[in-house]
Amino acid sequence: MDQEVTPAMTLRPTTLLRVFLPFSLGYFLSYLYRTVNAVIAPDLVRDVGIDASSLGLLTSAYLLAFAAFQLPLGVLLDRYGPRRVESTLLLFAAGGAFVFARAQSFSGLMIGRILIGLGVSACLMAAFKAFTQWFPADRLPLANGVQMISGGAGALAATTPVELALKVTDWRGVFLLMTALTVIAALCIFLVVPEKEGGKSGESLGQQLAGIRTVFTSPTFWRIAPWTVAAQGAYLAVVGLWSGLWLRDVAGFGRMAVANTLMGISLAMIAGYFFFGALAERLARRGIRPMTVAAYGMAAFIPVQMPLVVQWTALTLPLWLLFGFCGTASILPYALLPQNLPGHLAGRAITGLNVLVFIGAFAAQWAIGVILGIWPETVAGGYAPAGYRAAFGMILVLQVAAAGWFVLSGMINPLTPRGRGGRTPRRG
Repeated sequence: MDQEVTPAMTLRPTTLLRVFLPFSLGYFLSYLYRTVNAVIAPDLVRDVGIDASSLGLLTSAYLLAFAAFQLPLGVLLDRYGPRRVESTLLLFAAGGAFVFARAQSFSGLMIGRILIGLGVSACLMAAFKAFTQWFPADRLPLANGVQMISGGAGALAATTPVELALKVTDWRGVFLLMTALTVIAALCIFLVVPEKEGGKSGESLGQQLAGIRTVFTSPTFWRIAPWTVAAQGAYLAVVGLWSGLWLRDVAGFGRMAVANTLMGISLAMIAGYFFFGALAERLARRGIRPMTVAAYGMAAFIPVQMPLVVQWTALTLPLWLLFGFCGTASILPYALLPQNLPGHLAGRAITGLNVLVFIGAFAAQWAIGVILGIWPETVAGGYAPAGYRAAFGMILVLQVAAAGWFVLSGMINPLTPRGRGGRTPRRG
């Protein structure tokens, strides 16, 4: 990772496409798997007979498996490179999708969901790792933002297109199709993505494990992580499942209206990823760090959630669009963190942050289901609005507390981005 990085402008367009497109397809599928339950949840409840707590646990099992593999993933990415690691793991995701499609019980669904989470656990981190190999540091926020757009497209595909597909087949047929697409993505990454010369770590396993300790004992890491975890965890938990059910139970939307609104959220997500990535790159040229942009974006995310907590349904659509847009700012710390640690730790730095993010998202998604289960179901078979107030209020309070920690800890540990060789750059 300390080798000289080829400037993006000198890469041939075909090489750029070979780096971007296969990883984008993988992350598209990752987000499709992550958010599809927001649309098919009523079908799962009807066909398998699960309650709110079980639904939250089932959906968040993806996040737990994802999180559990992040630390070994960081070692694997630094040791074997993103191309081989992601293409192999996607085959596990394909197997999980097949198991999920054929499952007849809650336990079968759980096994499939866990395999999916494990299989797509590299889709974002492998791309970020590849980008640190191919692009200069000041281009990483935009490169990462473009990658996130493919995730937004996956979330988009999980809305109205899935709802329309359910008129032709059932949720099992949808997952069989996703199985085939995942195998295709694995082959594309393995066969198309170029191998970066010198892109693999020469460290021993012991040295790589010591690198994990270095990441988790860094004051910079612990300044950035709590707010990123609180904001991104809440974003993933809500968009991945509970946004659709909130629209049904609080706003009173029908299934197609829910799917169309979720599509709008996904479009706002795509716009947000591009906006914050491009803004961070532009402002970096003026000496403004990406974390500053991230902090303002995540700060804007907090008041957007307040009307959702109090259930101000008169502005349902614009509020959820703002939720989808502002929540994307929490991805920017992934570009900043590797710049504040030695370059060879990039894979372990971003996966170390990611493991905490996905543990937080798992806990939030499951906890919301548990809280909703405290109140009796409504006459229509949905969940009580009071439960959503308590659950969404909980994740909002955690974000406010984490923002306070970021500000207070900054008085002790200001961020100091490093250059490729560990030197402080002239800008930023």
